Amino acid sequence: MIRILFGCLLVGQTLAQTVAPSAPKATSQRVRDEMREAAQTFLQSLTAEQRQQVAFSFEDPERFNWHFVPRERKGLPLKQMNPNQRKLAMSLLRTGLSDQGYGKATSIMDWENVLRVVDNRPPNDTYRDPENYSFTVFGDPTKTEPWSWRVEGHHLSVQFLSLNGKIIAQTPTFFGSNPAIVQFDSTMADKRMANPKVADLPQRGKQILKQESERAFALLNTLTADQRKQTIIAAVAYPEIVTSNKRTASLERMDGLKMSEMTAEQRKLFMDLLQVYLNNYRVTLAKQQLDKLEKNNLENLRFAWAGDLTPQLGEGKGWYYRIHGPTILIEYDNTQTNANHVHTVVRDLTNDWGEDLLREHYQATKH
Repeated sequence: MIRILFGCLLVGQTLAQTVAPSAPKATSQRVRDEMREAAQTFLQSLTAEQRQQVAFSFEDPERFNWHFVPRERKGLPLKQMNPNQRKLAMSLLRTGLSDQGYGKATSIMDWENVLRVVDNRPPNDTYRDPENYSFTVFGDPTKTEPWSWRVEGHHLSVQFLSLNGKIIAQTPTFFGSNPAIVQFDSTMADKRMANPKVADLPQRGKQILKQESERAFALLNTLTADQRKQTIIAAVAYPEIVTSNKRTASLERMDGLKMSEMTAEQRKLFMDLLQVYLNNYRVTLAKQQLDKLEKNNLENLRFAWAGDLTPQLGEGKGWYYRIHGPTILIEYDNTQTNANHVHTVVRDLTNDWGEDLLREHYQATKH
């Protein structure tokens, strides 16, 4: 039996008792204040050497250096923090995410323990490391000038940006899961699941990104033959999210079935799928993103699909879908590791990293 829990997950469990859940009626000012105070408290808990690892100027290009693969990262990882610092770091993460989003984030961290087992790696392996999630702050949260923060590691990248007392950016946001489902089964194409040690894992049978798959198939299964012709853009799924970790997300064209061409039932299912992604953020931040979509006409959003049409995780038949509109791109891909390995990303096509609103700010303000 391997060591299942690790420091940051234990911190996550402690937070469930010490940090109040996201309040549905929290104002944008309250969220901003909580975020700023959490960042300040975290920074104050650090040694001078640790602060050098964490703190960057807002203009540092490191702010755009993001990725979702296991690699060495700048910032301060959880494994280099003491228990109190970890608690404060996780409290900062909690200020930007809903209960749902925070639960996914901590599960993604914990999934590195699962990968140690399915990959037959030793308990102290540093490649599959549940404590290798780094915290970074750009700028000074005590001032009115723009500042942002990021939490990033394997299969997790979240960042938030504040300016003039408002949170103006919360993307890119990446959540991933490998395996997509922890299932001890010697018949699966994902042969890692035949490892007998998987049977002893407490995560067995769990899916972190279950709704992202189930709600997409629920919508797909209601489409008529003509609607599927518009929706299905490729017979074989793409091997990865198309935009990868590019600084600027863009696709040459918008493909797929428009929301305006869906029935009332299909529109509801489409919105249910969209909300799975938006609801990973605090309620206020999710509403902020939805308001932006409504201003740009929700009817213009499109649903596109590529690959297999049956939801069989780990059977080697992958699928991909995206939600694409003038201001947003959401991608889901499950193709790697015999289709038992999910990547999802949310990109704001006009304001990733806060670039659009920052441009307006700098044009109106002398620096």
